[in-house]
Amino acid sequence: MQVQKHDICPSGSSTSHHLTSLHFGTPGAGKKAYLQAALHADEVPGMLVAQFLRNELLALEAAGSIRGEVVLVPAANPLGLAQAIHGAPFGRFDLTTGTNFNRAYKHVADELKATLAGRLGADAAANVALIRRHARSAVGDWAPRTDAETLKKVLLGMAIDADIVLDLHCDNEAVMHIYAGTPLAQAVAPLAALLGARALLVALEAGEEPFDEACSRLWWDLAAHFGEAAIPPACVAATVELRGEMEVDYDLARSDATAILRFLAHQGVIDAEVGQLPAATCAATPLEAVEPVAAPHAGVLVFRKRLGEQVAAGEALADLIDPVSGATTELRAGVAGVFFARTAHRYVLRGMAVGKVAGTVAFRAGKLLSQ
Repeated sequence: MQVQKHDICPSGSSTSHHLTSLHFGTPGAGKKAYLQAALHADEVPGMLVAQFLRNELLALEAAGSIRGEVVLVPAANPLGLAQAIHGAPFGRFDLTTGTNFNRAYKHVADELKATLAGRLGADAAANVALIRRHARSAVGDWAPRTDAETLKKVLLGMAIDADIVLDLHCDNEAVMHIYAGTPLAQAVAPLAALLGARALLVALEAGEEPFDEACSRLWWDLAAHFGEAAIPPACVAATVELRGEMEVDYDLARSDATAILRFLAHQGVIDAEVGQLPAATCAATPLEAVEPVAAPHAGVLVFRKRLGEQVAAGEALADLIDPVSGATTELRAGVAGVFFARTAHRYVLRGMAVGKVAGTVAFRAGKLLSQ
């Protein structure tokens, strides 16, 4: 294992932070996998999963069982880890700019459409190699204006040329679910099965440039732009939501790490036992079909449905009780699907997010991710 330190804050900054990445195997010897945890720094389950991954990868490397390269970033956001408000960790947004740490990554396809003009042909492997060289260069040319942008450049620089990118997150309260690009649905399905995901949410463009999409969407954007050139979706990138924030548990983390390693073996990154894939616990459904449920007024929130339950359109998910008047409002699902995520708060204000239902028929457009 090689340990690399990456400076985030330039000289003259009022603070000093660095990012640590762990590198296993041999670059260029085979496929490259990039795994990171806690880009939203207050989402802790992925950091525990990363500890099990580190130990297993060390053993695999010692046994000569890593065919290519695996990059593991066990704590992807040192800036967010240093943030707290009145004693509570606050790692989702950069307090300096207000920007979500998982938004606003550079979409290099726009630049590559110009630099690759006339240079791509019918050889898919040659095209992939050339696109990756140009993508690395485009990320290298990114001129950050803030520490948060510097962090994003460092992370994207390590991942932009990977065959597999897994960004480990969690929701407030949730069952296991995964976000990925629509062209990757079939490639990500084994991971969803191994992890026991209850929802696999896919979109061509989720909006606002999240990390996984910055790594993967360039491939189908370039394929559409260059038409006849052979450009496969060469980066299998996904955001893995490891249930809820409080589910920091040794048994769950060990199981999740095992599932991820089996997926890497399935993809040919490591030599390890894959075994028979478990039966799928969900089918891919459009991210545009997810219904975000919001509170119409303030009140005490009492859930009537459990996470992971299949609900019908019109079925009550929760009651919202005005503690002063005593009036109760039933919060109903507008679509049929899986009730896969909900808020951990039990008193909410008007407009606050209450939960999400993964439907099957697309009805939304634009910015598809929660803030």
